[in-house]
Amino acid sequence: MSALAGRRVVLGVSGGIAAYKAVEVCRRLVDAGAHVIPVLTAGAQRFVGATTFSALASEPVRTSLWDDSDPIPHTRLGQSADLVLVAPATARLLGAYAAGISSDLLTATLLATRAPVVVCPAMHTEMWEHPAVRDNVALLRRRGVHVVDPEAGRLAGGDGGTGRLASPGRIVAAVEAILTPHDLAGLTILVSAGGTREPIDAVRVITNRSSGKQGYALASEAARRGASVVLVTTVEREPPVGAEVVVVETAAEMEEAIMARADTVDVVVMAAAVADFRPKLTDPAATTVKFKKDAGPPEIVLEATPDILAALGRRKRPGQILVGFAAETSDLLANARAKLGRKNLDLVVANDVSAPGVGFDHDTNAVTLVGAGGAVQNVPLAEKRAVARAILDAVAVLCGRAPEPTTTGGP
Repeated sequence: MSALAGRRVVLGVSGGIAAYKAVEVCRRLVDAGAHVIPVLTAGAQRFVGATTFSALASEPVRTSLWDDSDPIPHTRLGQSADLVLVAPATARLLGAYAAGISSDLLTATLLATRAPVVVCPAMHTEMWEHPAVRDNVALLRRRGVHVVDPEAGRLAGGDGGTGRLASPGRIVAAVEAILTPHDLAGLTILVSAGGTREPIDAVRVITNRSSGKQGYALASEAARRGASVVLVTTVEREPPVGAEVVVVETAAEMEEAIMARADTVDVVVMAAAVADFRPKLTDPAATTVKFKKDAGPPEIVLEATPDILAALGRRKRPGQILVGFAAETSDLLANARAKLGRKNLDLVVANDVSAPGVGFDHDTNAVTLVGAGGAVQNVPLAEKRAVARAILDAVAVLCGRAPEPTTTGGP
């Protein structure tokens, strides 16, 4: 279940050109299971239509203190909300909220709630950098308001700079992080993601079909649950909010990045598909030129790459948790158990990549979690975010952050 499932989110939209992006924010919140109540200011309705939000949200749009049969709609909205989100938040909205001025339904709701509040500023760079706006934002932060800072990029009118509304994905991730129990707070978790690429020449590589989606889902979920996250990755995807991202390419580069950090982290989750072999290059300069087709096929001799997971198992300190992955096409449990003992792991995440919708480059996965104590848990086919939650639930148990499950599945 998503952290947003069944949660009541008041989505406030104020009057800026970025209001059109709030439509996508609304859709994503609803898709994640949230009950969304949209509140539009008069200014917002100059940029977006109330009908659009009413069609996508869980309830019809609210626009006024006076158009509801409830005599105190702002109090009801504020008291019933699990979270109030304002996207975009204009300079006017931020100023009114900071000063405690309730001039419309949205600002009145903000003052009438004790739920977490998230504001997502959006405005021109000159406005965002104005001392009054900066002071208002700083004041709101001190009061405990969560601020999703604007991004740099193209602004209305063709200008460029910092001030554009954060991406819908980043906004929803921030909301999820606030509503997710922080059972991993205080832990530092290193996650690897993607398939390594081993050069043959200047343009050709040996690689695999890993997309990095499962690793990124794990990093995002760990960050939402309060962990400090380091993501070592070979792929470029939207970075998880709050994670330190280290980009590498080869198995040797991944080994260097991980080993440099391994002694300082509490949990290592090796979700990356690290190449087992690489071309044996007698002349390193060969990777700077391209083999020509008319010269005939080159003779490629392979050598083993570093076994990062085994090295981590050998140097694992007491209390550190090490999670490995096993992508198999047969003998799933036997291979997973063998890997668990051979590499001194605490948990193996095994999947049959020959099954439909499982593993590499899919948005879904189905895995079997095999623990060092013999426990086996089957996680059926689901989105990789749901699979990431199940894996980190098991990590939380291993770290003493959650009780042992009462039942286990599998043989």
